[in-house]
Amino acid sequence: LCSGSSSSDEVGSFTENNSFEASEAKLQNLDSCEIEEENCYVDDEDEGYYDDEYEGPDYEFDGSDFNQQIDLNQQLEYKFDDLDLPPGVEASVPLLQKAITDDGPGNFKSMSGKEDEFGKKYRFFKQFDTVEDFPDHHYAKNPVGKTGKGWTKRIQHDWKLLENNLPASIYVRVSENRMDLLRAVMIGPQGTPYHDGLFFFDAQFPASYPARPPVLHYQSGGLELNPNLYASGRVCLSLLGTWRGDDCENWNSAQSTMLQVLISIQALVLNEKPYFNEPGFETDAKYANGQRRSLEYNDTTFQNSCRTMLYSLRRPPQHFEDLVAGHFRERGRAILAACKYYMEGNRVGSVVPGEDDEGKELEIVNAQGPSSSDVVKPEKHEGAGRRTASFKAKMEVLFEELLMEFNVKGAHTRKFCAEKLKKSQRDAA
Repeated sequence: LCSGSSSSDEVGSFTENNSFEASEAKLQNLDSCEIEEENCYVDDEDEGYYDDEYEGPDYEFDGSDFNQQIDLNQQLEYKFDDLDLPPGVEASVPLLQKAITDDGPGNFKSMSGKEDEFGKKYRFFKQFDTVEDFPDHHYAKNPVGKTGKGWTKRIQHDWKLLENNLPASIYVRVSENRMDLLRAVMIGPQGTPYHDGLFFFDAQFPASYPARPPVLHYQSGGLELNPNLYASGRVCLSLLGTWRGDDCENWNSAQSTMLQVLISIQALVLNEKPYFNEPGFETDAKYANGQRRSLEYNDTTFQNSCRTMLYSLRRPPQHFEDLVAGHFRERGRAILAACKYYMEGNRVGSVVPGEDDEGKELEIVNAQGPSSSDVVKPEKHEGAGRRTASFKAKMEVLFEELLMEFNVKGAHTRKFCAEKLKKSQRDAA
């Protein structure tokens, strides 16, 4: 039910399942009503732009180059970065063995403590900044039309709100030459099938803004991973006027802002159980079949999230190259650990025990027995037996591709490379 709201409402945590906390921005007209975003009722004729025929550099791979005594990261960068390789194609076993066994400057230990270019640029990457232009922006070829001083003043007001109040997991770039254009990326919240992913949105403020809301395009790469985010890029949200909503859920020219739009997407769309965002499905949440379908949807969603990671790594949106490289360098190991954990039959989005947790579990079991409640217990997928064949096979392919790409960016993947080498040696024996 909707009730009155005022501009003094604070931006807070929108849902118990989301792991981020919004900053102290003002998010008017939102806290006062319960919002359930559902699928879009507008027919979409846009085409997805995911390019399955992406061609890499025009040279042939020459394995002899790897005999040169150069840094491992340079080797991988030179040979594999920007290549859209077929599933399963990866660095050779001899290369992996060299990375693990050598004591020279090219091993993973020296890379882990090395202050490289990726790390520096990532640490200094601003949450909000202005850039000159966006040649690759979805709306770059759409002129905004005639605008006035009031429009300019309102856009600058939105910029100020974003600069001062963005949550830590959202980054924004705006254009000096095209004030109507904005690009944002949000990190998928923990505890959801979107965790650790990067999700990019291109926005345009129309000439009639703020009388009309901004228009948004999701950079999907041709993949659908939420009922509110189409493969074509359409973003379905009542706040944007692309879904029916109660009065308090719709755009309000006097109170609604771009900051509100971005936080709403992260909190209400990228949630723990996106299956129930589908129109009419929310009532299924109380039934066993509905929960089972939700788990299956999360499996597919996480796979598409991994594919989106690969898409972003190979074609990072302009002005976010440093963020993409640094984020996956920092989170690569956790993402790979999650892939392994889910392939073992655990629920997508459940807590992945770290090495510290595993050690603590062993210590407690030895001292008190296995009934301690202090240890994070695995959350098994209720349909693990049924999903094993297809889910695990697809995840194994994605895991290999992610491992190679994360290696290029300098992520701490030594453990997984060692496991891969041992498996290859066993298979060859």
